[in-house]
Amino acid sequence: MVTIRGRTALVTGGGSGIGLASAARLAADGAHVVICGRTEEKLAKAEAAIAPGVGDGGSIRSIVADVTIEQQVAAAVGFAAQPAGGLDILFANAGGSHHLGPFDAADLDDVRTTVDLNLVGTIICIKHAVPAMRDRGGGSIIGMSSGAGHFPHRWLWAYGASKAGVEEVCRYAAEEFGGDGIRVNVLQPGIVDDELMAPITGGGKLLDHYLANMPLGRVGTVNDVAEAVRFLAGPESSWITGASLPIDGGHHLRSGADYSLLFK
Repeated sequence: MVTIRGRTALVTGGGSGIGLASAARLAADGAHVVICGRTEEKLAKAEAAIAPGVGDGGSIRSIVADVTIEQQVAAAVGFAAQPAGGLDILFANAGGSHHLGPFDAADLDDVRTTVDLNLVGTIICIKHAVPAMRDRGGGSIIGMSSGAGHFPHRWLWAYGASKAGVEEVCRYAAEEFGGDGIRVNVLQPGIVDDELMAPITGGGKLLDHYLANMPLGRVGTVNDVAEAVRFLAGPESSWITGASLPIDGGHHLRSGADYSLLFK
């Protein structure tokens, strides 16, 4: 029987949305899960929401950490590793976009902030997770990309380019650390109905554009993504590394979203 019972996991950006749902899914199967994020109050609410569903042998804890600050990431990894003396699972989920718009109107500070959060933040997390996973004889790292990191979404280029960087970083890490028993894979979610995307999933021209370019014709849920996280985290995927998995209703088969529609 395959299981993640007793394994240690760190989920960044675990206070809401996909991160919260994924942490809950891992904890339900008995993992010792730590969620981190920048807001203590949000983490406390998330921890309380997850706690009733924690499975036999598992636990849920939280720690405040900003993934762009290396010392805080190191502390979060150490905290997550405590129950077993090492780390088994990292879901590097934290990310976001601080820029939206055309190239020639870009605020470069916003572009740099976006790249720092998505790409550099993921690099920092991998850097500190690897030694803790070696202590356990291996592990699974799951990076968070996006459909926008795989094919163009108009006006979402800074976010998309940073997510494409996440994909390439994870491929490099998969090649480098395979000998340590560490697998590294990437998720490419499409539009998901969570707090962040609610202004779009609530309706409008951009949502219509998404749905018209999605063979399965529906918005995703946080649980759709959480199930993929659980699969890549566990022994069921033990011979998979360096892969990028689209979870997008088939959106990648057609045309990227046109974010200029938000302004029309």
